[in-house]
Amino acid sequence: MTGRDGTPPGPYDPSRYDPRRDGGLYRPADPGPGPDPDGADDSDLPPPLDPIALADRLALNRAGTFDWDLDRRTLELDACGLEVFDLRPEEYDGRPASLAARIPPEEGYRLDAAVSQAIQDGAPSYGVYFRVHCRDGTPRWTHTQGHLLRDGDGRPYRIVGLVREAGTELADSVLLRSLQENRQRQTVMVQQTTAALSRALSVADVTRVLTGTGGARRFGADALILGLVDSGRFEVIAITGLPGTTPEDMMASRLDDTLPLSDAALTRRAAFLSSRGELIARYPRLRPYLDRIPTGSAVFLPLVAQDRVVGALGLFNAEPKQHTAEDRNLALALAGVVAQSLQRATLFDQEREFATGLQATMLPRLVPDIAGGEVAVRYHAASTGRDIGGDWYDVIPLPQGRTGLVVGDVQGHDTHAAAVMGQLRIALRAYATEGHAPETVLVRASRFLAELETERFATCTYVQADLESGALHVARAGHLGPLIRDAAGHTDWHPVRGGLPLGLATAFGQDHFPETQLFLEPGSRLLLCTDGLVETPGEDIATGIDALAAAVRDGPTGLEALADRLSDELWARSGSADDMALVLLHRHPSAGTAPTTPRFRLHVHQADPSGASEVRAMLRRTMDQWRAGSLAYDIEVAATELVTNALTHTDSGALVTVELLPTRPGVPGGARRRIRLEVEDRSSRWPRRRTPGETATSGRGLMMVEALADSWGAEPRGSGKALWCEFALPGEE
Repeated sequence: MTGRDGTPPGPYDPSRYDPRRDGGLYRPADPGPGPDPDGADDSDLPPPLDPIALADRLALNRAGTFDWDLDRRTLELDACGLEVFDLRPEEYDGRPASLAARIPPEEGYRLDAAVSQAIQDGAPSYGVYFRVHCRDGTPRWTHTQGHLLRDGDGRPYRIVGLVREAGTELADSVLLRSLQENRQRQTVMVQQTTAALSRALSVADVTRVLTGTGGARRFGADALILGLVDSGRFEVIAITGLPGTTPEDMMASRLDDTLPLSDAALTRRAAFLSSRGELIARYPRLRPYLDRIPTGSAVFLPLVAQDRVVGALGLFNAEPKQHTAEDRNLALALAGVVAQSLQRATLFDQEREFATGLQATMLPRLVPDIAGGEVAVRYHAASTGRDIGGDWYDVIPLPQGRTGLVVGDVQGHDTHAAAVMGQLRIALRAYATEGHAPETVLVRASRFLAELETERFATCTYVQADLESGALHVARAGHLGPLIRDAAGHTDWHPVRGGLPLGLATAFGQDHFPETQLFLEPGSRLLLCTDGLVETPGEDIATGIDALAAAVRDGPTGLEALADRLSDELWARSGSADDMALVLLHRHPSAGTAPTTPRFRLHVHQADPSGASEVRAMLRRTMDQWRAGSLAYDIEVAATELVTNALTHTDSGALVTVELLPTRPGVPGGARRRIRLEVEDRSSRWPRRRTPGETATSGRGLMMVEALADSWGAEPRGSGKALWCEFALPGEE
């Protein structure tokens, strides 16, 4: 470079550097008063600039300083730093947490991560871009650069640095990032909506997805309206986010162009409106309802699936908005997803309506009146799937005043299960009406099911009830047994032998369903149910069985009220994952008689080798309920001996009766309650007490009864006899 006169400037001298002239060129040092050695005149130079302090220079560049004391947890900001965060001095108390009013949580996490990483890596400084929210809500890009001060051990104790606005330098990159984030947001919205609607089976499920938590936000809207087209009319089926109640004439109307949703469905064209004013101008019919319409933008989308308009979707925003091409594409894509879901759900509802109608025709429409008692029934289909299943019940009038009670469950929860159930119910009803014994009824029903062209099997319990005598003849095919609650409030699942499920029993050549005889005393109740009433997903079925027994024991006295309690509480609370059927039978108390004596009866077949064990099991539970204490073992032994004698020495079975007799004041030995055990057979041959020798293998049964009981004896009973014994309860006077 040369001087003004063209001569070389000489060697560089920093003291002569003056950035105010010659664009930053250096000049010779000022020699003082007198002419310039170069002969140049300084009169043409501008006056010297005033010196600018560092703080002023930072302020001109929209930058400030901060001093962060990590030990005291204080962060000092100068005036320029406060301006960067758009804070007034009185709004900031020197704590870093106070900046949360301006720094969004996601930006704060990113800022903390940068500082923590610098501390962890031992770096001397860090820098990071982040956004703050100004007082008016607009975002502002900001950059901070901090230098970490460490003590002798390398522990950071202070950070000093700069914070400045960075909006201009990041304008282009932020725009690109914003576009990328917007595309990502749109992709996430479509994915979330598709995933949520993929689990919706019915139209009700679709509306729950759209109106549930976050439903409208999945579409980037604040409010949402959904309607369906049906036979030339438009019906609104879902609304969320709109204030007040919607007028009736807006909920259902003819398909025309006076309302936006109806117009979209009629023309198959989407409407994108930027404000409420534009909406009212286009659809004047909405003018009386301004208070119910958001002030912002609105979108109305036709829902078209397989070239058929199924409905329309309306989206509303609280703020006006000009819809970009990307916004329109996103809305149309979401409308396609909703349209496909609605079409699938409509077909599902039609199929379910047909299936439930078919099942309703297969279940009994009327429950017959029965002499000496009353019956209550309930049925609920599973709340998942097609609301249809294979459970059924039936109440069948039988010859000689008896009544047949049936509950069963065909495998599966579909239309095929319902069809098989209907056929099996009719067949079983026909076999029962012919007057066959319960075992025969189930054998024939099993063979009928095996001959059908199906792989389904069924479980079932059939009870033939004679309410005049209280006798219950029960047969069971892989199903739950009966639950009986007596007049005293005791409940028990009585043991009932059973066979394999219907169909399987015949396929395996084991179609044998042994019959068990129970007795329903006056004032007692019988419950038959399917497993949907006791099974809860993730829990042991024993828990449900115990809960059902407790509900029957403590439930309402009215039979219909008890049926409602069981179905509404137990079934609905368990999750309703399975269908459920129940039958309740109540035997009326005898007119004009005193309250019934606690009692149970059990019939033991002569050819049944397990009969005695069933009697013992029944006695154990009953003795526990009656608080028999140490007498329970003696009564069990006596019952075993008497039952064994009846099965061994007669040609009939045995009828076992156990009663809890009340006290009888004034009668010798009647000051205490007693337990009476009776074993009845049909043999007229009277028992004979023997005195067996030491080597005898029999003959000691009556001796043991006499030794254990307080009293015993025999009584004639029609065509046979009954051996009885009584035990006084201990501790009562």
